[in-house]
Amino acid sequence: MTTDNGPKIAILGGGIGGLAAAAFLRDQGFDSDVYEQASALTEVGAGLVIAPNAARLLRRLGVLDRFIKRAVRMETGWEFRRWQDGTVLSAENLEEGCIRLYGEHTYAAHRADLLEALRSAVPEHSVHLGRRCVSVEFEGDQAVLGFEDGETVRPDILIGADGVHSRVRGAIVGPTQARESGICAFRALVPAHKAPDFARRRAQTLWIGPDHHLVHYPVSGEDYINLVAFAPAGSDSVESWTATATVQELLDEFAGWDPRLVELVKSAETPGRWALLDREPLDRWNQGNATLLGDAAHPMFPFFAQGAAQAIEDGAVLALCLAADRDDPIAALSRYEELRRRRTARIQQVSHGRSHINHLPDGPEQQARDLQYSQADPLRANGWIYEYDPELAVS
Repeated sequence: MTTDNGPKIAILGGGIGGLAAAAFLRDQGFDSDVYEQASALTEVGAGLVIAPNAARLLRRLGVLDRFIKRAVRMETGWEFRRWQDGTVLSAENLEEGCIRLYGEHTYAAHRADLLEALRSAVPEHSVHLGRRCVSVEFEGDQAVLGFEDGETVRPDILIGADGVHSRVRGAIVGPTQARESGICAFRALVPAHKAPDFARRRAQTLWIGPDHHLVHYPVSGEDYINLVAFAPAGSDSVESWTATATVQELLDEFAGWDPRLVELVKSAETPGRWALLDREPLDRWNQGNATLLGDAAHPMFPFFAQGAAQAIEDGAVLALCLAADRDDPIAALSRYEELRRRRTARIQQVSHGRSHINHLPDGPEQQARDLQYSQADPLRANGWIYEYDPELAVS
């Protein structure tokens, strides 16, 4: 449903990016239609981190209070530990530092809780479930969506928020090549009552070691511990949020690591497993009246925990650009791409760099890294990420 005097805006994809875009568009006075192929709005996967740059935007939308009912406010972050014995290499006081530097806390949450908060800011009539898009084509500058049920939609503006395998991206830039990164990721939830004490702290902890690293933090009102582990990819790894592994396979990857960490892994529910594919930043996001957002535009390794945050920022900037240039949406889309592409490409690149740094074998290079971590101030060093304000960017 759209207003009589506003543009007809179609958002393909009802995940975090799509709902964030719809919420920010509504905040700027636009209606939109969100088309989601699933029959219900659910988020597979498990946890994520909402840093101050994203938390401020949730507050701006008026959904932060709802979000933090189940989110966990982090007290310690970037707590790097040595794989063998858990020696703390570096840690940040997030409870005090985030507010002082960036005016907002850092939270950890289950993806479903973030999705639910964003959904609360989008009118019921705007979300269309069970709508599978089977084609995206262009008639000049006009994007045309074809759905499985035979319906054709010709929006004034199309936003492709349809994820890493985006059909809209394929229509805009053609097939994009993804390289195997050689890294496989596992994700799992551990019931908090089964987790060792150290894992129940309100801390974002990273254990780093040769060819592997593992991250854990509490989510879901502290009922669960989210666990994400990275290891060399096997030949059977696929890029999927629904493939599964076994706890034993995950244990095998971390054999010989600190016994406390092994105890945590033993308590995990069935792990998911997927391959990390390596993608270069796109040269362009737009064609005609269509643009990309979130993972469809800039899929990134999760090593800076900024995937969801950048999709939320995209939605905020896009809505502001359209509001600033209501009479020329194509020009507004061009400005949105110009404002967002360089920033997201930089985060893609620094996230990619972590895949090498975190997995160094023991030796001189690892010792130099550990010394650097002990002297680092990541909360301040990453200020260019956390202090970002879409309204200042667009003004």
